[in-house]
Amino acid sequence: MTQPETRIPVTLLTGFLGSGKTTRLNTTLRDPRFGDAAVIVNELGDIGLDHLLVAKSEDNIVLLNSGCLCCTVLNSFKDTLAYLYERRARAEVPAFSRVFIETTGLADPAPILQCLLRDSFVSHYYRLDQVVTTVDALLGDSTLDVHAEAIKQAAVADLILLTKTDLIGGECPPALLSRLKVLNPTASIVALAPGQVPDFAPGRMPRLVEDAHHHDHDSRHDHSVAAHSFIIDHPVGWAGLAAWCELVREVFGDSLLRCKGLIEIAELKKPVLVQGVQRVFASPERLAEWPSADRRSRLVCITKGVDAKALHASLGVLKSEPGTYRPTSIAELMATAS
Repeated sequence: MTQPETRIPVTLLTGFLGSGKTTRLNTTLRDPRFGDAAVIVNELGDIGLDHLLVAKSEDNIVLLNSGCLCCTVLNSFKDTLAYLYERRARAEVPAFSRVFIETTGLADPAPILQCLLRDSFVSHYYRLDQVVTTVDALLGDSTLDVHAEAIKQAAVADLILLTKTDLIGGECPPALLSRLKVLNPTASIVALAPGQVPDFAPGRMPRLVEDAHHHDHDSRHDHSVAAHSFIIDHPVGWAGLAAWCELVREVFGDSLLRCKGLIEIAELKKPVLVQGVQRVFASPERLAEWPSADRRSRLVCITKGVDAKALHASLGVLKSEPGTYRPTSIAELMATAS
């Protein structure tokens, strides 16, 4: 029997400078539905606490009148999450049931994602629920043209929030919308009106492309970032999944920006959730049931500068049995597939 999920869901909120992520977070914290949240920011000043009313301040934790906790980053996000959890366990702070992490506008979200997915302490008590990226509808296209950080922030998102649409008539420019869909076809894209609270409800399952056995969405305009989606029509053994994760970690490394998948495990006859960021993969998470009627395994890999043919060839490793040969380079991978 699958054990109930007891870990605290974490939403990572990222987005380029001036894209509106702090404004959206402030709006969320005013909503009573999120009064049991803890928020981690690099500096408390970033979150505009003056109009949220500070009820109590102690060390690097601020308790707001809304009931939310705000916490500045200690030496690392791992230290901060551990500190918050220990204070919660000792009833020294309110028992928050979710966490928001707000990055700086120039931040690479990958190190935080890796901590959430793989650190033994963090992943035992917390789980990555979703990555939310804010994109300025007015300046988003030009920002993506100039700043590689903005591209990466959009590429790893589960949910993209389009902000400032009120400044351009309430609609997202078609060119920007099309570009975001190519850059990250698995993300939900939502245009928000001023003051609208985003959908930060925990428990969001990854949205995975299901309309093709193999399809690549390549946008060379965006610094060789591409999304590759695959449907896998056969159950996968634990050995094959482990071999594939190890292969792509070694062969593609930091070029594998993010990987998400629902894989049917032959030994379980049920799916597991697979998530990876660059060289770090979380332990597969067993699911009680499929999230939809479509029970085919599927993978989505968002990459930078990766040969689509090599990535497609790597899927053959999913059929590996224990002790079988596994390629260790792109050249060997392509030779094995030919």
